[in-house]
Amino acid sequence: MRAGVRGVKRKLLLDVLDAAFTGPSWHGTTLWGSLRGLTPAAALWRPSPRRHNIWEEVLHTAYWKDRIRARLVGDRKVGGFPRRPGNFPAVPQPANARALRADLALLKDGHRQLREVVAALPESRLGRRVGKWTCDEMIYGAAAHDLYHAGQIQLLKRLRETGDGRRET
Repeated sequence: MRAGVRGVKRKLLLDVLDAAFTGPSWHGTTLWGSLRGLTPAAALWRPSPRRHNIWEEVLHTAYWKDRIRARLVGDRKVGGFPRRPGNFPAVPQPANARALRADLALLKDGHRQLREVVAALPESRLGRRVGKWTCDEMIYGAAAHDLYHAGQIQLLKRLRETGDGRRET
């Protein structure tokens, strides 16, 4: 591989991860941006009983950052996500401002850890399969996952604000 080309794919994947999580991004609100100013009341609001709330979306995205990181390093048990059950962990009780800050920090730290693993991966590993997907597909998918849930969170915030014509508190 020519000098100057080495590391380009990894850099692009890191840029995509960052654009989806913290920006800057041309597409609109990032995942982290969608959580700015979030209160426990807003995080717990749900449009109907069987729909996820923002807090659950935060934990879900944190969980998947952890799982992808574990798959990239080849150990599905790496670290072990600290919350149960897996895919959509339960919101902690009491669900207060302190618990929300802790779960937002869990998400932010999960992004940092995933980013560190991606930065350390040899370029030759990016195209290798880990199960059904290649490493680069999983990394790109992590960014897409962040953006998907950023959109859901923005929609939940808007529904909460305008659901019945008055702002809920």
